[in-house]
Amino acid sequence: MAAGRHACARKRLKRFTVTAQTLAQKLLAAAAGRDTARVGEILTCKVDLAMFHDSSGPRRLKPMLEELGTGLWDRSRVVLVMDHYVPEADDESRRIVRIARDWAREQALPHVYDSVGICHVVVPEHGHIRPGMFCVGGDSHSPTGGAFGAYMFGVGSTEMLGVVASGEIWMRVPETLMMRWNGRLNPGVTAKDMMLHMIGRMGMNGGRYQAVEFCGEAVRALSMQERMTLSNMSAELGAQAGLVAPDETTRHYLRQAGVADVDTQRWQSDPGAPAQWHDFDAAALEPQVAAPHSPANAAPVPAYGDTPVQVAYIGACTGAKLDDLRAAARILQGRTIAAGVRLMVAPASQRDQAAADAEGVLPALLRAGATLLPTSCGACSGYGGSIPEGANVIATTARNFKGRMGAATARVFLASPYTVAASAVAGRIADPREFLS
Repeated sequence: MAAGRHACARKRLKRFTVTAQTLAQKLLAAAAGRDTARVGEILTCKVDLAMFHDSSGPRRLKPMLEELGTGLWDRSRVVLVMDHYVPEADDESRRIVRIARDWAREQALPHVYDSVGICHVVVPEHGHIRPGMFCVGGDSHSPTGGAFGAYMFGVGSTEMLGVVASGEIWMRVPETLMMRWNGRLNPGVTAKDMMLHMIGRMGMNGGRYQAVEFCGEAVRALSMQERMTLSNMSAELGAQAGLVAPDETTRHYLRQAGVADVDTQRWQSDPGAPAQWHDFDAAALEPQVAAPHSPANAAPVPAYGDTPVQVAYIGACTGAKLDDLRAAARILQGRTIAAGVRLMVAPASQRDQAAADAEGVLPALLRAGATLLPTSCGACSGYGGSIPEGANVIATTARNFKGRMGAATARVFLASPYTVAASAVAGRIADPREFLS
């Protein structure tokens, strides 16, 4: 009889023992009002934040909401950013932006950012994304929010309609891929190089709609904006979300964004949590370049060292934040771009542009011969006609698909701000380490 009681007690203990959870599991469990979540489980999650922009938002959501006869579930949890079609260059862009502005006024939205920068940079700048949140965005690079220890991913207009009407969305709990970067990056090597290397090694479907978590000594040493680059380009890895567990670097950034102290201890993957592990050596990583027409065509920069360039583009949410502009200025300070090369700089936000100006970073870029463009998505989304036909372009953007940046005959190479700046000086794809010695 006693043995039977002990056996029942062991069964009860096993049933109520909490298994080790990844950060992704913890975030989705919390969003579903649960203590734990199992991989493969279907959960209904409550949304903390819904973000969309002039291209993905009102012009599509407004007629659908009117047809349903419903309103927004919670205006305080909606953020609208005008960044794709600004500044308006033609009648179509003026129509799209006017719809967004009119709808924002009709709905009395409290969080609207008009022509002040790219959504994936502006939203974190204003403290909207914090550890533990569950967020959706109407853009494929919405995983940027994962850099803050939040679960954030991109959805299409139909899914966004359900979110803004109900405040909920169903989720299948994904497996987690742990990308562990050991050691430290060398000078001239950045988070962009880390991402291009991972995409080159694993392919654009390497994440298979799973959650990717970036960890290890090299990741912990990255600034917040560099971590945002990792999470941003998890989309190019094929992942649903790209996570970095929050720490003191996260807390410091959020304090500057006006957010009071946040809980970082809770939002960490447990030791022994189920995950696939992949190890990388940060100290051995060289600057990377991805050849046309895929981010997966990545190789160390010497492989493309004789390729001439006509356009160098420092822009986009993944390549024109303040840290990116600083990197470019380290190369361009006291130098001039090569004859026949056009260097374009489109800062990711007005806040970063102002800081770069105050630090002397922006003046250094302009003295070198750069042309300053508006703080918007610009050429990255094929808007503005900045990329000429037939040009070889080296860019800090996240994607180099054929025709994405406007000209279908252009050949776009992806690289870090260091490498783009070095190439603008050399007139060919160049190794930035040669300019930093």
